[in-house]
Amino acid sequence: MNKLKPLKPGWGILPVAIFLAVWEMVARLNLIPGHFFFPPFSAVVVEFYYLTVNGVLGDNFLSSLVRVLIGFSAGSLAGLIIGVVMGWKEFINRGLSPIISLIYPIPALGWLPLLMLWIGINEMLPIAIIFICSFFPVCYNTATGVRSVDRNFIQAARTLGASEFRILATVVLPLAIPNIFTGLRLESGMAWRVIIAAEMVAIPTGIGALLMKAESLIRVDIIIVCLMVLSVMCLSFERFFAYLEGKITSKWR
Repeated sequence: MNKLKPLKPGWGILPVAIFLAVWEMVARLNLIPGHFFFPPFSAVVVEFYYLTVNGVLGDNFLSSLVRVLIGFSAGSLAGLIIGVVMGWKEFINRGLSPIISLIYPIPALGWLPLLMLWIGINEMLPIAIIFICSFFPVCYNTATGVRSVDRNFIQAARTLGASEFRILATVVLPLAIPNIFTGLRLESGMAWRVIIAAEMVAIPTGIGALLMKAESLIRVDIIIVCLMVLSVMCLSFERFFAYLEGKITSKWR
């Protein structure tokens, strides 16, 4: 039986190229009623160039990027610390797990009205939303990863005289890394989705705010440019953490 040969990495570009070609053709031939609301891909590229040259896209993108980096870093770090403690100490897990389980299902954007009253409409608002978005999934996945480590490995390390800190650092955390990075990878992309929604509702700068301004001006090309930037950033952040996980775990995998 002949085995199928794996496709080369470059073949992944082909479906995208076909999709863009069909998009361009459908828009140019006016096959969709109301063509004003469906610009060709070439027009979107031209608008992307103009927005980049005049600095509008760069300024708004930088505002969103800074908010994402601060909120995601703070939320992930707090989630890692609390998750490790919950996974390592059973009595802390019993105390915090009901609270985490109760709050975790609430969508991050569900906190927006409350945070607008507590914090106000300022730079801290989107950062706080991203913090919440990042904290709970990373905390949950970290605690799950730590608790799922085979206890025989831990007992063997104790038998050899390793301290609790050494066991945690050299046995438990390395084995929990796949779970930890699952949370980081998923929430790194989610942070961009959340910041866009928060900026659309309450913040006057950022990619989300640019989206709303474009909608009010009926500039579909600018809307598509913003959506493309969002797509690229979500994919880039997720791929970065996938790459980082592979580099870290390659030695023992």
